[in-house]
Amino acid sequence: MTNSSTGPRLGFFTRLLEDAPAAQRYRFALEQIQAAEAHGFDSAWVAQHHFSATEGGLPSPLVFLAHAAAQTSRIRLGTAIITLPMENGVRVAEDAAVTDVLSGGRLEIGLGSGGNPKSFPAFGTSFDQRREVFADNLAALKTLLAGQSLETGHALYPEPTRLSERLWQATFSSGGSGAAGAASDGLMLSRTQPRSQDKPEATLDEVQLPVIDTYLANLPSGVEPRILASRTAVVADAAALPELRARTEPALRAEADRLVGYDTSGLSLDELLIATDTYLGTPEQVIERLATDRVLNRATDVSFQVHSVPATNETTLRSIELLATEVAPALGLTLTTEQAA
Repeated sequence: MTNSSTGPRLGFFTRLLEDAPAAQRYRFALEQIQAAEAHGFDSAWVAQHHFSATEGGLPSPLVFLAHAAAQTSRIRLGTAIITLPMENGVRVAEDAAVTDVLSGGRLEIGLGSGGNPKSFPAFGTSFDQRREVFADNLAALKTLLAGQSLETGHALYPEPTRLSERLWQATFSSGGSGAAGAASDGLMLSRTQPRSQDKPEATLDEVQLPVIDTYLANLPSGVEPRILASRTAVVADAAALPELRARTEPALRAEADRLVGYDTSGLSLDELLIATDTYLGTPEQVIERLATDRVLNRATDVSFQVHSVPATNETTLRSIELLATEVAPALGLTLTTEQAA
């Protein structure tokens, strides 16, 4: 394989949110991952959500990634994220080890402690306990993935192959990023996040750059940083853009206040796109806005998703193509191509 640049590696991310039954959503996601691989994306990431078709379409990401692994050959396959407090750390380790074997060592494991507070009781815990349960499950997971035995004497089978070096932690805060760095894990940054009350109009990079600084400051000497920045970017042809903008406006307004933390009713669509950190436009328009994002200069990986734009499968596939052929080269993002035999 050859890389066409030395910038951040290009990734794709999906929450599997098409307006379709589950079987179609999973088929669409597989098509999108296959398209991403064909266009030189380095990684593909899937989200986990429980009990809701409108938040996300996939409660069992490792099951789906095992399926995707059988239908792809090169692209790295990751979870973004597994909500670890709703899991058993030992079972996550076992499922991850099997999925990694089936994928030929391509699995990346993104972990987080958040999630819908209403889902936690179904898994025997509560939202208030999430940090403690996360820490306990993470300790068991790390012990097993490091090839060590639990206090009970049990060790992981199949034996992990450097899977412990492919753990990531998602966080909004410097406290969380410091913990991820100290643990030698990768850092996962969100596509958007709430601003502080004293700086409601801060840009996303202004919020996230201190988080990166703390991560790097806590990373042990000699450990290579891994920083994944997720961004919402939907790239469309000029002819398709008016209809896509018309569909996007009501969907974005429905959740904008929750995303940004203040009343957005007086904002125009273009102002709303900026406030919600949504990059929607032609290749030239998306390139112009992303070029100002200073986080991309410090990330090792950038993953693009369509959420919260109500994109169809066809829209997503075209966006994947334009991201690879137009946006990534302009921004210096790394594309991976198969070498000729």
